[in-house]
Amino acid sequence: METDVSLVKAGSTSLKADVAKALDLARFTFPSKINSVIIKLNLCYYWNASTGQTTDPLLVSAVIDHLREVYGNDVEIKLAEADASAMQTKFAFPILGYAKLAEQKKVKLFNLSEDIIEEKEIQVNGRKIALKVPQSLLQSNLFINMPKLKVMRATYISCAMKNLFGAIAYPRKVTYHPQLSETIVAINKVLKPHLNLVDGLVALGRFPVKLNLIMAGTNTFAVDWTAAQIMGYKPSKIKFLKEAIKENLGNPRDIQVLGERIENFSKDFPTENNFNARLKMGLQLSFIKGYSRITDDIIPPSLDDT
Repeated sequence: METDVSLVKAGSTSLKADVAKALDLARFTFPSKINSVIIKLNLCYYWNASTGQTTDPLLVSAVIDHLREVYGNDVEIKLAEADASAMQTKFAFPILGYAKLAEQKKVKLFNLSEDIIEEKEIQVNGRKIALKVPQSLLQSNLFINMPKLKVMRATYISCAMKNLFGAIAYPRKVTYHPQLSETIVAINKVLKPHLNLVDGLVALGRFPVKLNLIMAGTNTFAVDWTAAQIMGYKPSKIKFLKEAIKENLGNPRDIQVLGERIENFSKDFPTENNFNARLKMGLQLSFIKGYSRITDDIIPPSLDDT
């Protein structure tokens, strides 16, 4: 069975039109009757979208406008994120422009860590992993996953599958890092977004770059397999993608890329040397830990990578 992933070059028309094009190319069909929509953002610490770290409110605004066009103004829309080791959503929402967006678009802000939690125990690669899963993501009529396209030192890439790791309601996600790849696969066995819409307007490689890319697809594995190629990695070398194949979350042979060619974006992506990235990050973390001990200030999210 073919799994479609669309690639659209944004900027020639409006963002709302670009979103609609990405969804049409991916052959996404909106459910006919829904009561609510929940959009899982990717908010990493308090960096704004120009850093390539967090979902751009401008793209989210375009998605809201498109949803209103499809469903009218009565459907409830929630913009959601969970607390992390070094980030609280109550601060991230206003700092990153989402409180203002919610007021303008008459949508709700929702902290997944304060939701009703369902305890799940999932087995991956012979390991049992306990997860705290927000009930709203399990029950939503329309669950949209909106990650960023970015590199990450621990997993090489961070995109659709990794953004669902950020939905785990337990804030101290750093405790999962000894089995990070398995945990990413585990949460993707539980949470099944109806749509993944990737923000690659500004992507993050060796440095932030304006790619003007919008990706869309219904399968998180297929989206990430394609994203890895855009970022200059061999998907088959990425541990959580290999584990995902074993757990039947997707098959590379089924993926069909529609719209723009992968090469149209990969040629402009500033690929990262992961050895150098780890070396630089190690030095940065040593300074950060020293700063935290001296000032008792919060440790930035590079310790958490959510």
